[in-house]
Amino acid sequence: MADLAEVRGRLATIQRFDGYSSAAAIASGVVALGAGVVQLIVAPHPRGADDVRAYATIWLVCLVVALILNYGAILAWHTRNRGMQADAQFRTVGMSILPALAAGGVITIALMMRGLVGLLPGMWCATYALGLFASRALVPREVVAVAVYFGAVGAALLLVPAIDPLAWWTMPFAFGIGQIAIGEIVRRDGSVRA
Repeated sequence: MADLAEVRGRLATIQRFDGYSSAAAIASGVVALGAGVVQLIVAPHPRGADDVRAYATIWLVCLVVALILNYGAILAWHTRNRGMQADAQFRTVGMSILPALAAGGVITIALMMRGLVGLLPGMWCATYALGLFASRALVPREVVAVAVYFGAVGAALLLVPAIDPLAWWTMPFAFGIGQIAIGEIVRRDGSVRA
């Protein structure tokens, strides 16, 4: 059993992707906090069509910035690390969370077309939790706890009617805190292994 545990540990080390950027994750969390401030000013509790459009714009821009930060950092890692193993890791990392992002995009469009915007924050949290679980072999073990956090927040936003899912504080609470936590976990993990 001890030998099996050691083999699993070594495989996890080989599979672990060292190209995640703690700075990019933390920066995307800070962007989410900033987007919450923008929402507070523009549409703190979206109700009408103009507020909903502003809400969607704020958070989709936040998503684009976060994707640029995080995938940009992965691309920068790939330019510094060449070879078959680095290429394989790059492809695996790029694809591990992509299905969850694609599903989130399709569901976002469907919910917006049907006027069910109040379901967006919970669905975003839930699909991101699934993406984090899908990439769990590539990230530090503690990131699974953040995936559970996203799943729990998503479930609460979808199932607890007393919560206003579109309130200005909801997305910063979910994604701001979650991304900063991931960045801190990646930073600590890198300093432990360094």
